[in-house]
Amino acid sequence: MKHLFSLVHLTNIHCPPPQLVYTAAKAGYDAVSIRTIPLGLAGEKPYDLAHDKALRRETQAALQQTGLLYKDTEIARIADGVDVREHEPYLEAAAEMGVQQVTTNIWSPDKDFYTQQFARLCELCVQYGLRVNIEFVTWATVADLRQAAALIRAVGCSNAGILVDALHFHRSRVSLQELRQCPADWFHCAHLCDCEAPIPTDLESLVHTGRAERLYPGEGAVPIADMIDAIPGKNILLGLEVPHEKRLQEFGFEEHARRALQAAKKALGES
Repeated sequence: MKHLFSLVHLTNIHCPPPQLVYTAAKAGYDAVSIRTIPLGLAGEKPYDLAHDKALRRETQAALQQTGLLYKDTEIARIADGVDVREHEPYLEAAAEMGVQQVTTNIWSPDKDFYTQQFARLCELCVQYGLRVNIEFVTWATVADLRQAAALIRAVGCSNAGILVDALHFHRSRVSLQELRQCPADWFHCAHLCDCEAPIPTDLESLVHTGRAERLYPGEGAVPIADMIDAIPGKNILLGLEVPHEKRLQEFGFEEHARRALQAAKKALGES
């Protein structure tokens, strides 16, 4: 089965959305995943498509000119001091641009709080026709598939799902059987990359390698084809999320993105 492939913004988070679209098109992608909800991280420029009308027009023009899809956006994070209702302008703008899915991560240690906020986010997204996908992140509060599944069952929202990222799949030691046992309607997209087999034991190394040293699919320890085959959902969007500072500098963004896509297709037998 042939998949749709999307270029995920973290692969070059410093690239403005219009340029991300044009680069993805030149590199052979079908879609883009744009990070439009500011995280406030140091060195990460916000691309506010909800309030920056000129940037939004430029991005829409790029999508129209290239024919690329814009099906998912990120990250509607759940964290202490953040009310998910603050994300609404970004969700509304994304939906108007054709987005169907939004990614969230859980950073608060307060289980009652993050469960309530996740339910509220799902309810908020219903009015915009959006699915909410929990991406379990190895260094976040909800750090593995088991915790993500428990949260979905706790809130009982029909538009709640899970985004499986290959890096976190490996580092949180998810088994293929765990994936196979989940309901198919939880899964609509996944992120592809690869990593070395050893799992860093300190937070700094976990974060650095996750944000700046991801490998191309097939280069490391993640069984990419088996992982995708084990995900119950069919016709899922596959996003290439391969931030690698040295390769980005060596090859340039377009060539780096092209190599990531070629590696993914080879790993999945779709080249």
